[in-house]
Amino acid sequence: MTGRPWWAANELLAFLLELAAVGCLFWWGFSLADNLAVQVLTGTAVLAAAVVLWGTFAAPRARFRAPLAGVLAVKALVLGGGALALYGVGHPAAAAALGVLVVVNTALAETFRRRPAPAA
Repeated sequence: MTGRPWWAANELLAFLLELAAVGCLFWWGFSLADNLAVQVLTGTAVLAAAVVLWGTFAAPRARFRAPLAGVLAVKALVLGGGALALYGVGHPAAAAALGVLVVVNTALAETFRRRPAPAA
């Protein structure tokens, strides 16, 4: 990563945004019910669906290598879903901020991945 500090910082931000998105999805799923057992079940189900989808198609070591359009669609679904989930639990400003960060981070990540590494 020497010579590519912006790439490394953006990759760290991407990981933190992924964690935030799945956390927001769990929170939203948890908020759908009144009974604690059902809250935990729905929160966990939404979280598990997002993690399985991400791990299968969008993770760096995904089980299936989808074309770029497919990876971006999964990212939009999971990361965008996290922002919508945050909106759904009553935090519209934070949801907008998360959405903007996700779009900028993903655009930068794809730009960095397409540029050749600087010569050492």
